[in-house]
Amino acid sequence: MADVWVLGSLNVDVVVRVPRHPEPGETLIGGDPALAFGGKGANQAVAAARAGAAVRMIGAVGEDAEGAAYRERLARFGVDVRGVRRVPGPTGRAFIAVADDGENTIIVSPGANAAVGGQDLDALRGIVAGDVLLLQLEVDLDVVAAAARTAAAAGARVVLNTAPYADLPADVLALAEPVVANASEAELLRAAGGRPAELLVTRGEEGSAWGGIAVPADRAGTVVDTTGAGDTYCGALAAALAAGEDREPAMRAAAAAAARSVEHAGAQPEPDDR
Repeated sequence: MADVWVLGSLNVDVVVRVPRHPEPGETLIGGDPALAFGGKGANQAVAAARAGAAVRMIGAVGEDAEGAAYRERLARFGVDVRGVRRVPGPTGRAFIAVADDGENTIIVSPGANAAVGGQDLDALRGIVAGDVLLLQLEVDLDVVAAAARTAAAAGARVVLNTAPYADLPADVLALAEPVVANASEAELLRAAGGRPAELLVTRGEEGSAWGGIAVPADRAGTVVDTTGAGDTYCGALAAALAAGEDREPAMRAAAAAAARSVEHAGAQPEPDDR
């Protein structure tokens, strides 16, 4: 089985439950804050590892207790963290409000993620043909673009999740097999004239589509928290593609993993919750 490489963000999440999301200018009383682990890159790395892939994470955490704890946590999932640097300053933070219906809103303070730069591309030297590089857009976009080009030149497959949305050069979008976007991100891609040839669109409960293949969403049990469901989809998809699965079975595996992910609080389960 080929390796899954993930270059992206690592955040500590501060999560507050609210009865509903506030209107602009409105103040709501929420529950006690809870600390959890997130960041789109790390979420996707964990999901790929839980799906059975050998995963290598590339990114940065701060020289704080949270950064040390995060490296240890990822290692417990079986993720190779040699590419996760510790840098001066705080680990990234995400402030998440989760409503009673499970829907969330998120504000991110990058912290150490802002230090991800060209030097981190050195960690990709071992990527080979057949491997999968999974990317998102919570770190420097020039680094994302350079990583995609490096992986493609080595014969690896690039899976690019356009979240949070940002414009990327057309040649970078063309390297991805596929670009993974939710419905709103797909509309932004079209508006920018950058619809890639290989586009996988996820539509939550309506399922996902890639080319001429449409896969329904798996039915979840009790929806507790949708935070990280899209990341779980991407990680499980990358793991299935690395294992040699064709598009439809890879999408079905990703849909099943995403459905399970909303049944627990937080973007990641606990390492022992296999």
